[in-house]
Amino acid sequence: MGMVKVRNVSRRFVKDKDTSTLALDNVSLEIDDKEFVCFIGPSGCGKTTLLRIMSGLDLPDEGEVYLDGKVIKGPGPDRGMVFQEYSLFPWKTVTDNVIFGPVMRGIKKKDALVDAEKYLELVGLTQFRNSYPYELSGGMKQRVAIARALANEPSVLLMDEPFGALDAQTRNILQQELLEIWQKKNITILFVTHSVDEAVFLADKIVLMSARPGKIKEIIPVEFPRPRERTSLETNVLRDRILKTLIKEQTK
Repeated sequence: MGMVKVRNVSRRFVKDKDTSTLALDNVSLEIDDKEFVCFIGPSGCGKTTLLRIMSGLDLPDEGEVYLDGKVIKGPGPDRGMVFQEYSLFPWKTVTDNVIFGPVMRGIKKKDALVDAEKYLELVGLTQFRNSYPYELSGGMKQRVAIARALANEPSVLLMDEPFGALDAQTRNILQQELLEIWQKKNITILFVTHSVDEAVFLADKIVLMSARPGKIKEIIPVEFPRPRERTSLETNVLRDRILKTLIKEQTK
């Protein structure tokens, strides 16, 4: 299962006794099991903060987040995290990066290696199993990061602008590959992006956030079927609607 419920979450960052910033203000949200949800909004609206709270890497000042009915109080193997920075261990091979989490959880290395082969095949990197990160392209590094997150068999995969540093062609390819992985693994994906095109192409629903302090301005279902045409009329209409809303938020 991968059902996430956010209940009245607020988060304030305190610089000193006289200076603080309210990043999230009373955010509530329900995400169904196996949904692909994209979060988008103006810079500084709290998208990443909300994702980190749902992952357990940060905690709210008020409110709670639940995964399958249990309060999230910290990181756990039921949630995998993929960042824009690849966060790979440069001194480890591709395979050793992928098995790191399972081995740390007590899985026998020989069993972890068997599972690693499955995930490397899933992301198309079997032939690079013995390579080091410096030998890989940016897109390949991000595939390793996805394989490493999936190796813990999470029910939720949280992704913070994972393709933001890639060129347009590689980004489009990885978007399609991610959809294929999502459909094969049947997991929930929570995906932060600044790209409206990316959100419309990927998401079951788009969570549009307001300018700081971050609130949920609108939840937009993306109801047209996959595979989606990036330049279709319905795609363009939805993209233009979201862009107009974002521009209004950014100019408030």
